[in-house]
Amino acid sequence: MKKLNGTIIVTYRCNARCSMCNRYKAPSLPEEEISIETIKKLPPMYFTNITGGEPFIRSDLKDIVRELYKKSDRIVISTNGYFTDRIIDLCNEFPNVGIRISIEGLEQTNNEIRGLPNGFNRGYETLKKLVELKHPDVGFGMTVQDKNAKDLVPLYNISNELGMEFATASLHNSFYFVETKNIIKDRLMVAGYFEELINELLKSSSPKKWFRAYFNHGLINYIFSQKRLLPCNMAFDTFFIDPYGDVMPCNGTKDKEVMGNLNTQSWEELWNSTQAEDIRKKVRKCDRNCWMIGSVSPAIRKHIFKVSWWVFRHKFLRCFKKKKYSMYENKIVRDFSDGKVSKEQLDKLSTCDLTAIVNDGLSDKSKEIFNDMTGEEFVEKNLKNQDI
Repeated sequence: MKKLNGTIIVTYRCNARCSMCNRYKAPSLPEEEISIETIKKLPPMYFTNITGGEPFIRSDLKDIVRELYKKSDRIVISTNGYFTDRIIDLCNEFPNVGIRISIEGLEQTNNEIRGLPNGFNRGYETLKKLVELKHPDVGFGMTVQDKNAKDLVPLYNISNELGMEFATASLHNSFYFVETKNIIKDRLMVAGYFEELINELLKSSSPKKWFRAYFNHGLINYIFSQKRLLPCNMAFDTFFIDPYGDVMPCNGTKDKEVMGNLNTQSWEELWNSTQAEDIRKKVRKCDRNCWMIGSVSPAIRKHIFKVSWWVFRHKFLRCFKKKKYSMYENKIVRDFSDGKVSKEQLDKLSTCDLTAIVNDGLSDKSKEIFNDMTGEEFVEKNLKNQDI
């Protein structure tokens, strides 16, 4: 069986209050969340991302990781870094698991965006402890928007000083984020900071960072609402599974698209079903043009010669012509700057939809619970019961 790229959303519960993601308002119930028995039914994977919600809210996360290690060549957990003790404890048992902590800017900016009291210091302290323990695969990620773009390169510099990985994303709208209104307002300003980061990455001696430069070049293209630089193969060689066992092509769709349910089906039955093929047909026609690492990383692997040529050309120009990368290499940036394309035209091409009804992807049982309490109240009560 061909190895796949999988993302396991182990919970929708979250203790953060991020301004660009309303998932914390729509958490899953612990008793409905994906079980170890369902985890055992997953296929072989060359890479697995564990995410949420906040995955470390699950007290049995170590059991999940233990099972996934039997199936996956590499595992990375995305977290807000708040539950330091649980993170360190897990890393002590699984020294090869990757940890990516979401930090949305320097201290004040991060805390405003993520809505976590002392969130920056908690996340940063977790990062530093992992570095002190010489954990081999640690870093942080940033979702770039108007409010934090100025902190992009300073955060990258911090990651460099600590010898960490540095991942980037930008605003997206989907059922997963329980959001439809995310949009970059000052595209040229944000693109300018991406340009600065790309030149820092290209200046590096690390080939991995050169390919990250290409990814960030694609983010400039994305925030200008253009067609993806590489085709999307979600649902073909990549999948997501949510807390309810529903297997989906990705987390970027407007509504939740389900290929099948692993709680009730075998992987082979699900992956080869008519329902799964119907979803693949939708993916082939998808016009959302998302640019998230979950879909881009497999695409880079598949189109490695195209991406390598971009990297080679820009390294050559930098080394031998002393020419830096410019965001104006993108025709759309030139057209927008020259007034040939208006902000209103680009806004219409984006996934921002002020009139859309948000589909949160919750089960009927969860929706009934939240008729009587808010998602925030439920998670706070749950955390108190766990004594964390």
